[in-house]
Amino acid sequence: MTDRAVRRRRRALFLLFFLPGIAMSSWVTRTPDVRDQLGLSIGQMGLVLFGLSVGSMIGILCSGRFVSRFGTRPVIALGTLLIITGTAVIGVGSAVSSAPLVAAGLCLFGAGMGGGEVAVNVDGADVERITGTAVLPTLHGCFSLGTVIGGSVGMAATAVAFPVHWHLTMVAVLATGTLVHAMRAIPTGVGTSVVPSTPGPGQARRSKPQVWKDRKLLLIGAIVLAMALAEGAANDWLPLLMVDGHGLDAAMGSLVFVGFAAAMTLGRFSGGFFLDRFGRAAVVRASAVSGAVGLLLVIFSDNAAVAATAVLFWGLGASLGFPVALSAAGDSGPDQTARVSLVAIIGYAAFLVGPPALGFLGDHYGLRTAMVAVLVFVVSAIVIAPAADTRDRTAAADAGARAAGATDLAQRTQPAAHIPQNNTTETDHEPAGSGRHDRCPPSP
Repeated sequence: MTDRAVRRRRRALFLLFFLPGIAMSSWVTRTPDVRDQLGLSIGQMGLVLFGLSVGSMIGILCSGRFVSRFGTRPVIALGTLLIITGTAVIGVGSAVSSAPLVAAGLCLFGAGMGGGEVAVNVDGADVERITGTAVLPTLHGCFSLGTVIGGSVGMAATAVAFPVHWHLTMVAVLATGTLVHAMRAIPTGVGTSVVPSTPGPGQARRSKPQVWKDRKLLLIGAIVLAMALAEGAANDWLPLLMVDGHGLDAAMGSLVFVGFAAAMTLGRFSGGFFLDRFGRAAVVRASAVSGAVGLLLVIFSDNAAVAATAVLFWGLGASLGFPVALSAAGDSGPDQTARVSLVAIIGYAAFLVGPPALGFLGDHYGLRTAMVAVLVFVVSAIVIAPAADTRDRTAAADAGARAAGATDLAQRTQPAAHIPQNNTTETDHEPAGSGRHDRCPPSP
């Protein structure tokens, strides 16, 4: 790709990360209103949110296979369309006070998030490979920026009692036009798996298990699981946590969520500087410490102002774990698509078990106590943070590639006098560069 095409592609990816952020925060900031319109308890609301979890897992389980077969472009387009459709259906469900319809909309929304986000992360990892710079933290920063803007609009809509269905319908319409514009710059064929026409015995069967058996990759997945749960818990429950757990009104609960999203945005846009200076492992560990401190204060402080301020630490902590771990997964070995997809699947499992589990715990013990489970996962990420450092593997792969290249060069430049003369034909005496002896098989 030309430099201009890469720049256009990056800008398009910025928009494609920005759109889900707008849609997500538009829904999240209206959860107190939706819950009141549906007349649900916290536990019942957790069951409605289970639709989001089911959709997310369906999307991510299908996404890797679809990306390998069709490439990232159609999967991104389909996933974003599902997000837009789900947003509109949620609005309709709230208008008619139908919990099943809201759950169906969340299922569509989750399928789009799970499927499209895996594909767009694979595309972003490919841009990182092309440019040689950290791109994913900035791309995820655009998602967080979308949550700030969408959350601010949602907070204002909540304050003036603007109808939820009109709010979400407007978001869906604006997102549709942006999607059409962005997809023009996304190339085809990215992420497709090239399968040899005559694979060796058992080759197809061995490749996938090797990814699942990669211990370091699974540890990276555990980091993603913990940090995605920290982010997802705030996305699903933070406004209600501040309303029910700390006595704030709905508008102030939305404002606290906007603060969380702003902290996420700041962390992701500044992440490249800290990654270049300190490396992935140190950044992941510092992020997990910040998230743990924030959660600790939100859970155990009875002062609403302290809890609201602690949300900023929670947001900063959750900001970089997910994108940095995805970058580490892409650099951890061959078959980047399979590795990024696997880690994304592990991370998005947080969206399957998180909302209903936290809702169940919150119904019995309160949302503040339920967040202790999230705190335990985040603390575990502090311990396993060194797994995010894949520099040794990258260096080993580069050394292997250089060694293979040197061997291949030696074969190509071998003097013709070294070629055995027994049983030669006329073509065996062609000079180097004429074709036959230059075409050495590639190094394994």
